[in-house]
Amino acid sequence: MPDPRHAPTRVPACRTERLVLVPLRVEHAAEMAEVLSDPALHAFTGGAPLDTDALRSRYERLTAGSPDPAVVWCNWVLEWCATGRLAGTVQATVTPDTRTAEIAWVVGTGWQGRGIAKEAARALVELLREQYGVTVVVAHVHPDHHASAAVAAAAGLAPTGHLHDGERRWQLSPPS
Repeated sequence: MPDPRHAPTRVPACRTERLVLVPLRVEHAAEMAEVLSDPALHAFTGGAPLDTDALRSRYERLTAGSPDPAVVWCNWVLEWCATGRLAGTVQATVTPDTRTAEIAWVVGTGWQGRGIAKEAARALVELLREQYGVTVVVAHVHPDHHASAAVAAAAGLAPTGHLHDGERRWQLSPPS
C-alpha cells in the first residue's frame, strides 16, 4: 500500500471503458466553458456558469496546487473516448496524513444520462485508493439531487446523517 505521506505530486491519467480522466490543464478552459455553460448545472450548488476567461483563471489556481502542503488537489477533465470531446470533470481534495479524500463531479447537460458520472466516480475512488492510499472518501450531495446521490452510491459511498451547508455527507469508510 502506498505511503500516504508521500503522495504523488503529479496527477495521473486514468482510463475506463469509455472515458479518459485527463489531468486538468489551463488549456481545457475554452472547451470546458462550453460543456459547463448550462445554468441548470448550478441548480443545487448555486452560482452561475463561468466564461472562458474566468474558468482559465480558476484552472490556473487549481493546477498550481493547494497552498496547504498537507493537502493535494487532484483535478481531471473527462474525455469521451469515442469522440475525444470533453464531457465534465472530477476532482478530489486529498489529505494524505488522514488517508481521506473529498470528491466531486460534474457532467455537462448534453452528456448526462449516459452513466458518465458513475463511471468516472468509480474510477476516481479506485485511483485514489491505489495512488494515494485513501481509505475514507467523502462527497456532499444536495438531498434533492437524486442523480448525484446515484453517482455517490455507484462509487461505493453511503449517505450519513450529517448535513453541511444543506448537503448530505456521503462516505466510503475503511472496513471495520
